[in-house]
Amino acid sequence: MKRREKNTHKGDYGHLFILGGSPGMTGAVCLAACAALRSGCGLVTVGIPESLNAILEIKLTEAMSLPLPETGAHTFSVKAVRACLEFINERADGVLIGPGISTNVETSGFVKQVISGVDKPIVIDADAIKIISGEKKILKKIEAGSILTPHPGEMSCLTGMKTGDIQKNREKTAGMFAEEHKTVVVLKGHRTVVTDGKRFYTNLTGNPGMATAGSGDVLAGIIGSLLVQGVNCFEAARQGVYIHGLAGDFAVKDKGEASLVASDIIEHLPSAFMHIS
Repeated sequence: MKRREKNTHKGDYGHLFILGGSPGMTGAVCLAACAALRSGCGLVTVGIPESLNAILEIKLTEAMSLPLPETGAHTFSVKAVRACLEFINERADGVLIGPGISTNVETSGFVKQVISGVDKPIVIDADAIKIISGEKKILKKIEAGSILTPHPGEMSCLTGMKTGDIQKNREKTAGMFAEEHKTVVVLKGHRTVVTDGKRFYTNLTGNPGMATAGSGDVLAGIIGSLLVQGVNCFEAARQGVYIHGLAGDFAVKDKGEASLVASDIIEHLPSAFMHIS
């Protein structure tokens, strides 16, 4: 990891824009935002449906928020697309889209338009993966680079393959998809696979205690943080899954496998970073 120079400020460490959240799912973006800040980026702004902003402001202290137009279901409206793209163009160094975002029909249109119009590197996570599964061609339009973080079920949505078949051929499945769609794939699970279709990395850190709600949101935040700090897509994904698993390994020593929760992983990120520095 890069050492910080003495004469620096928050702007030197990247600004991550996170888009996500829906009723009952604000925790996802909060976990991602906290993980991103603990992973070294200088600034995090969370784009959130406007009626959920007050909840987000209570949960988050260090991250900023951007309330955006919403649907009647309190999810992102297509009316929010222009404001998002303007913010990304003017202020953000990278984007994370998907944690807790929902698959509402209008929100799905919002997600597709943002991904198609983005001009910065982007991490596509959770429901955003499901949303683009029927229009994967938009991935080739992302010139700045993209990272997808599917679990096997989401990989099934992307490929049309059965989950069992994916699990039997994890490297091959992820590699073929990454190469065809010009993206980096993080196929999560035991021995997470990271590939751009040419390079492959199988992660060895982590433990069964990390099989808990929100763990993937934490991973997405770590990867997004590294991305805006200037790490290229493949390396941000590779380093991100290693650090995520390492923090989980520190956490399990304190909490045990059964009691480990996603926020414990964030709590132990400092130990992971100090270990590798």
